[in-house]
Amino acid sequence: MRIGELASRTGASVRSLRYYEEQGLLTSVRSGSGQRHYSDDQPERVAFIQRMYAAGLSSRTITELLPCVDAPSQDNSDSALERMALERDRLTQHITDLATTRDALDGLISTARAYRERFRETATH
Repeated sequence: MRIGELASRTGASVRSLRYYEEQGLLTSVRSGSGQRHYSDDQPERVAFIQRMYAAGLSSRTITELLPCVDAPSQDNSDSALERMALERDRLTQHITDLATTRDALDGLISTARAYRERFRETATH
């Protein structure tokens, strides 16, 4: 199938599919005129890639997980689980950092509101 059909079947943009290919996540065969042609199993692969991106993984991490999909084995499965656990830990730390930042912003908002109220009180007296 050509890139437009793959995009239509998966809901991915043509630009995304080209990016996936540039990152080594997706493969195609080029016709004599340079058009990309994808095998019938590629929609499933695109869906997998999209799930990985939705889970917050980078293309580099997805590339590290693909051996588990392309050549399933105990070792590949163990490696994939370890890598995903590391990514989960990274995301957990990011969430913690974001919560800390949000709390600091809440403090600034509270201070600004208190200042505004004091300003209003002095302006009305």
